[in-house]
Amino acid sequence: MTDTQQSKPPQTPELEQQERELRLTRFDNNDAWRLGVLLVELARERGLSVTVDVRRGEQQLFHYALPGTSADNDAWIERKTRVVRRYGESSYLVGQRFRDRGASFEEKSRLDPDRFAAHGGAFPLHVAGVGVVGTVTVSGLPQVEDHLLVVEALGRFLADTAR
Repeated sequence: MTDTQQSKPPQTPELEQQERELRLTRFDNNDAWRLGVLLVELARERGLSVTVDVRRGEQQLFHYALPGTSADNDAWIERKTRVVRRYGESSYLVGQRFRDRGASFEEKSRLDPDRFAAHGGAFPLHVAGVGVVGTVTVSGLPQVEDHLLVVEALGRFLADTAR
């Protein structure tokens, strides 16, 4: 079992806790590069085929597609990133809130499913005292694993920057 796998998917309280804990003190282009490279290194170490994307606002600061990915992963990144920008929360948390109500995001959000996907893997880059300034997104694994890979990388990134 890898660090990004667990026995059962995280539920709403855990997802909300992740978002409270994974807050940055700052975020610039160099931070985007370091976070993106960290995600790529984790994926390579584990033999994962994912695409990684890091943005500040509308500007794409980092994008890398590992072998085994396709343009479909880029399309998923766009759709998941739009959910984070619209709701200010991770794409997985948004989808989980709909599931908690016994509904699907696709049916009940009233948003075009060709443009929005509340599937795990996109996470807000929240700077303390500022708010959401960007997104970090992974596509290529089952949605829970995409989400957990991003969460793990953000946790490591925060630990590294605290030193």
